[in-house]
Amino acid sequence: MTHPEGAEAMAADYAAAGFGGTLEWGTRPALIVVDLCHAYTDPDSPLYAGAEDAVASIVRLVAAARVAGAPVVFTRVEYQPGGADGGLFFRKVPALRCFERGNPLAEFLDEPRPLDGEVVVTKQYPSAFFATHLASTLRTMDVDTTLICGMSTSGCVRASALDALQHGFVPVVVADACGDRHPDPHRSNLFDLQQKYATVVSEAEAVRRLADRGAGDDTRRLG
Repeated sequence: MTHPEGAEAMAADYAAAGFGGTLEWGTRPALIVVDLCHAYTDPDSPLYAGAEDAVASIVRLVAAARVAGAPVVFTRVEYQPGGADGGLFFRKVPALRCFERGNPLAEFLDEPRPLDGEVVVTKQYPSAFFATHLASTLRTMDVDTTLICGMSTSGCVRASALDALQHGFVPVVVADACGDRHPDPHRSNLFDLQQKYATVVSEAEAVRRLADRGAGDDTRRLG
């Protein structure tokens, strides 16, 4: 089948086919900061994404979540030397050697970074949920909505948003606060997430919703 060209025409085509439905926010959002570390911000790293604007957006988003009293969760990747615990993913992407234990590229940035008491999830695969305690931790916190940001849009952000949906958490992807090494996969994955798996919002929209939550009763629906 031939699809009409152009972003607006493509969106109209998907809508006509029944994609792009709305997932409303719940009452208890948490911010998930996916794999934001030096590997994506150091120009000498093979994973450098050139996403400085996204990093700045994440800094603001983390600050807004903390002010609103929403839980902030950071994820990180770590492999044992040689990557035996990374399985086929480690074999497929040699650049993942950046995340072997002790490599400074795997360390959090100076800002943002986890505060004492904030949850840190260590993972070996793209999704923040796969083979981790994240889902059970969020349920213990009564979280029903996950704001997802970080690196990279087409990889771990996408995988985490899909798994959030599959675990029963409303996935909200903050477009301005996600980065990728090329704008094309960044844009195409945001489009696909919006059409099939998540709600994609701007930083301004996410910050406004967080502020509404912080100013109101937690039992009030934000949708």
